[in-house]
Amino acid sequence: MKREGFKSRLGFILVSAGCAIGIGNVWRFPFVAGQNGGGIFVLLYLLFLVVMGVPVLTMELAVGRASRKSAVLGYKALEKPGSKWHIHGWFCIFGCYMLMMYYTTVSGWMVSYFFKFAAGTFQPSMGAEEVGAVFSDLLASPAEMGVWMALTVILGFFVCSRGLQNGLEKISKFMMSALLILIVILVVHSLFLSGAAEGISFYLVPGIEKVKAVGLGNVITEAMNQAFFTLSLGIAAMEIFGSYMTKEHTLPGEALRICGLDTFVAIMSGLIIFPACFSYGVQPDAGPSLIFATLPNVFVNMAGGRIWGTMFFLFMTFASFSTVIAVFENLISFAVDMFGIERKKAVLINGVIVLIASLPCVLGYNVWSSLHLIGGRDVLDSEDFIVSNLLLPIGSLMYLLFCVTKFGWGFDKYFEECNEGEGLKYSKALKPYFQFVLPILIIAIIVQGLFR
Repeated sequence: MKREGFKSRLGFILVSAGCAIGIGNVWRFPFVAGQNGGGIFVLLYLLFLVVMGVPVLTMELAVGRASRKSAVLGYKALEKPGSKWHIHGWFCIFGCYMLMMYYTTVSGWMVSYFFKFAAGTFQPSMGAEEVGAVFSDLLASPAEMGVWMALTVILGFFVCSRGLQNGLEKISKFMMSALLILIVILVVHSLFLSGAAEGISFYLVPGIEKVKAVGLGNVITEAMNQAFFTLSLGIAAMEIFGSYMTKEHTLPGEALRICGLDTFVAIMSGLIIFPACFSYGVQPDAGPSLIFATLPNVFVNMAGGRIWGTMFFLFMTFASFSTVIAVFENLISFAVDMFGIERKKAVLINGVIVLIASLPCVLGYNVWSSLHLIGGRDVLDSEDFIVSNLLLPIGSLMYLLFCVTKFGWGFDKYFEECNEGEGLKYSKALKPYFQFVLPILIIAIIVQGLFR
């Protein structure tokens, strides 16, 4: 059966960037940047993105493009006879399921808040406690959370059931275009708020005092982590799109475009959030509370807040859903390639698996709220720890070693695949860096991630 490919280069870039642009990136990047010296953190982040993120991204794409296969079969097509690199492919697929076990729930929260703002649940008369109670009530209701999670899963697999070009590519083009338009409108609005200058200063002006307070080592570590995890590398989420690519353009050039779009959205998110928070005297904090308690409180007090809140959560819905359908495509493609079943059957089977596997995260906030797993973490944080601290970095190290050592595919074959086509090409002088320095940087991320 002939393998489907992207209809256009733009489709590939938007789908791949959509996979990379996730809610964790959108809400985590601004806060971490503000806490770690603002502009200094951003500069370090961009540096590590180029020296770490882009190379590993080209490796996943190269394995996909050279093999024209999904996770396990991609390794099998390129590995030396008798070697066992393909075993990692199974861990990649496990990682994709694991990621979706909690990502579908968080994506459901975004959809829920979009509808809540659109329907007028949040009123200008509401106080901070009432605004916060909306999120508490959502978490306390397994039925409500289950409905929004199931809606995300069903819609996601429905999009993928229509095929690569008519489903994933077409919807991603629409969502990413809408996301970029929404982000520009929201940024312009935030920049004209009364406290915008203070928010921008907190976010982007290099703060030497902040760096001294948290320590330069911590700032470097945080920048390295953010640059690495923002691209969802190590679980074949990007490899699958490499398998659909043409050979017209070099991989370093395409990887830079994906990273550029991902970084643009991350930085712009901060320009939405911080001016708004400072304008209304709200101190921004980390994690879900920023998105679901702090920001709704800002929108409630803002002129036209219902409209701005609706637009913001539509933006967040697109950011999360683009990742969901990209990872779903990987699961479907794997089932089709590995077991030779039809796409629609693969959609049905995976849909049922993901729906059932997502239930523990939904129940972890209510029925199973007393359940604490890894290091006292709740269900969602435990699942996230396994993906973010183990499967992503270890998986990225596996792709790296496969591509640059003689025991795997080998540097020369990877290098040739990388530079095929028009565009930016890697120099052979980078070989020692790829073989000796990059593995040490990734191992450092793995080690410090285990002791967080």
